[in-house]
Amino acid sequence: MHKLAATWILAAFVVLALPYVVLLSGERIEGRNLLWDFCMGLGFGALALSGLQFVLTARFRPLSHPFGADIVYLFHRYLAIGAVLIMLGHFGILYIWFQPELGVLNPFEARWELTSGRVALAAFGLLVVTSELRKWLKLEYELWRYVHLGLAVIGFAAAIAHVLGVGRFTAAVETRALWLGVTLAWVLLLLWLRIGKPWLQRRNPWRVISNTEQRGGAHSLVFEPLGSALKPWKPGQFVWLTFAGSPYALDEHPFTISSAPEDGPNVTLSIKPIGDFSSQVAKAKPGDIGYLEGPFGVFTVEGESEVKGFVMIAGGIGITPMLANLKAMQARHDDRPTILFYANATLEGAAFLEELAAMEKRQNLRIVHVLETAPAGADVEEGYLTRDILDKHLPDEIADYKFLLCGPPAMTDAIKPVLEDIGVPERHIDSEVFDMV
Repeated sequence: MHKLAATWILAAFVVLALPYVVLLSGERIEGRNLLWDFCMGLGFGALALSGLQFVLTARFRPLSHPFGADIVYLFHRYLAIGAVLIMLGHFGILYIWFQPELGVLNPFEARWELTSGRVALAAFGLLVVTSELRKWLKLEYELWRYVHLGLAVIGFAAAIAHVLGVGRFTAAVETRALWLGVTLAWVLLLLWLRIGKPWLQRRNPWRVISNTEQRGGAHSLVFEPLGSALKPWKPGQFVWLTFAGSPYALDEHPFTISSAPEDGPNVTLSIKPIGDFSSQVAKAKPGDIGYLEGPFGVFTVEGESEVKGFVMIAGGIGITPMLANLKAMQARHDDRPTILFYANATLEGAAFLEELAAMEKRQNLRIVHVLETAPAGADVEEGYLTRDILDKHLPDEIADYKFLLCGPPAMTDAIKPVLEDIGVPERHIDSEVFDMV
């Protein structure tokens, strides 16, 4: 796993270094200083980072497997912000120190290749702003997906046109061939993502065979494969679900598989209706068709043979990966001690309450319910999950346990430093990103 991760990191550095090879081997301009070279380097670097974004979001399993798909998406997010800042640096240096090279800003008077660069900057800037402020702007997820893809395509196409049009560092046959090759690779990637992969998914639909409502309004949907089943998955992994009648739609969302691999080939997704898409899926009836892509993620008890036991901390619907992991442990007769801290507003809203209680009787499992409002006389903890509650229930040998966290970001962000402060090694803390978009 570590070797594969290192290989991908090295490959990324090679991709990012290629533009600088072009820069150093291209035609030099007499009288240009180090600031000019630095400015041009920023431009090439920004273009390389922008192209890398399409690979990061392509959901290639060999790429996401060593890191976890959620971590790859977070990296994509911060790398996009970095790319825009580098673009602004490139433009700013030209604007302040090399105004004649920048030319007029009026797009109707400026040379087309310079206007293309400004279009790229504007598109990528809007892409980052609409992503970071999506909820504040009240952009529906589905509309945002189309806007996001459109801005990304426009931005990268304009950036490539800018580089090829300026031509100062790409006039040589070998350097122009490099950028044309980059453009071809990008086009082929887009064709695969929007045509090739959906075509394969269309040949492997999934049919809903049951829809069971759980406590708190969550729904457990069981899907059966009408084509190929999922490749072997690990407990705690997730899939992307398209439920719009066609896999070509951009209306897809990630959901954790709440069943164990041993229960396959059918797959259970437990979904809480908190948005337009999840509300639509929660109303699914037996016979409805969806499309699954996956599995993704590394939030699992699998491969943790060296730890003595597990501590699972879940908030709300964040219980679903814990449920899958617990089911897998039961099926595999894994009797290592497990403590589950399950935080909810009320006991009535705790999904899978009865199922978890039954598992507690059959497994080496202890459940600690943490409720904002606790019923009188209930054997639960009231309020929010705090260090005092953890100290009260955690075993002494916590350094030998694996900690799995999944829930609202405010909860997991607050708990992580507490765990580190009480002596849990950072390598033994694993969290699932609750909201990737």
